[in-house]
Amino acid sequence: MSRLRHNYRIGLATVRGRSMFPTYRDGDRLLVLYGARPRAGRPHLVQPPPSATGARPLSIKRVEHRTDDGWWVLSDNPDEGTDSRIFGPIPYRDMVAKILVRIPRPIGRRRLRRE
Repeated sequence: MSRLRHNYRIGLATVRGRSMFPTYRDGDRLLVLYGARPRAGRPHLVQPPPSATGARPLSIKRVEHRTDDGWWVLSDNPDEGTDSRIFGPIPYRDMVAKILVRIPRPIGRRRLRRE
């Protein structure tokens, strides 16, 4: 009997922009799982297709549903950023990583004083 092997890797991603506000804020750090299958309703790190002016950066989007051509993804904040309403479905190969959890920001960081 053969065993299935998955190439899962854990990584970190940093939120840039306001397209996923209020779920995530600019600067939030996220723990991600590379190679995980997308699930409807869950946020995912995706590689959007290039625009007319060039490549787009990796983006965090919420997976809506599967289509024949890939996954339909949307921003939580429709007034900011781009999503499948602009560029269509994300091909299966460009679904990069599942968002596992937001890493909490430190509370009450103190500045060290030099004496």
